[in-house]
Amino acid sequence: MKSKVQTAVKNKYENGDGPAKIYRDLAGVVSLQTIKLWIEMIKNTGSINLSSPSGCPRTVRTKPNISKVKWRLAKKKRVSTRELSANTNISRRSIQRILREDLGCFPYKKIKQPKLTDLQKAKRIKFVNWVLNNYTKEDTEKWLFTDEKYFDLDGVYNVQNDQVWAVSRAEADKKGGVHQKSKFPAKVMVWLSVCGKGLTMPVILEDETMNAERYIQDVLPIALKCGNNMLGTNWAYQQDGARPHTHSLSQKWCDDHFPAFIPKTRWPPNSPDLCPLDYSLWNELAQAMNWDHITTKAALVDEIKRSIKEVEKEKVLRSVRDFAVRLRSIQKNGGNYIR
Repeated sequence: MKSKVQTAVKNKYENGDGPAKIYRDLAGVVSLQTIKLWIEMIKNTGSINLSSPSGCPRTVRTKPNISKVKWRLAKKKRVSTRELSANTNISRRSIQRILREDLGCFPYKKIKQPKLTDLQKAKRIKFVNWVLNNYTKEDTEKWLFTDEKYFDLDGVYNVQNDQVWAVSRAEADKKGGVHQKSKFPAKVMVWLSVCGKGLTMPVILEDETMNAERYIQDVLPIALKCGNNMLGTNWAYQQDGARPHTHSLSQKWCDDHFPAFIPKTRWPPNSPDLCPLDYSLWNELAQAMNWDHITTKAALVDEIKRSIKEVEKEKVLRSVRDFAVRLRSIQKNGGNYIR
């Protein structure tokens, strides 16, 4: 029986993928040279036919052992290769090969997302239906989507992706293999908004605090000015359910000054997947920042202001247009969270 890896190679090749792309997609499960040999077989015979298994006969990756691993994986989905190795008396390396090459499995990190109650899902569906019944896709590009986020001097660090290749731990450390983290790093709160015309200027609060009074005094006038300059007189202001936003005085200010706004009775709770800043643009901003140059709070503020101008306009527009797509997805999935 052909392995799942061979089947994957054949399918990818027939879909137009080249050897290098297939190799990358399979994360090095088999060598590039092997993939090229298999593709030659497909060209000549239409399939991958191995007359005999390469190398020595299998003594560990046998059908019974593969079935054993598959059964344990189905019984307990959250299990490490180390635990599988201990429970099956198979080496960890062989377990990894069984998972990848024989079962076609790949490791995925758990992703954090808000836990939605049935009531919150119902409110999300109600909001989606309201938007789709009252606004076109072009209308939502005239919404000013807003959010706040903390930025600190320690920057953005991903333990899975920020890797340094070196011959030793000491050399890796010299090449920047240590991420130092302060116990109480200096930080600032950034308010930012976006629409189909682009990102606005930010409001940066260096003392980190926000209440309704400050929101009305320091943020909302900037939002009004940016919205009018970018969108004219026909646009709507969006904000989430943070306390300074839902305060009665904040709601009244919005009602009195904005051409239109999404009141607290409309915007669904626990829904960062509906704000372009949350699901896309905060990350784009963080990636555009040069964290090596940020050593003081003043430098952090300057870098935030500079990097907002560096975020690609195409990515900004795509993220805003994706809002309408997400509405449809939520309508189809019963109000569940989407990534």
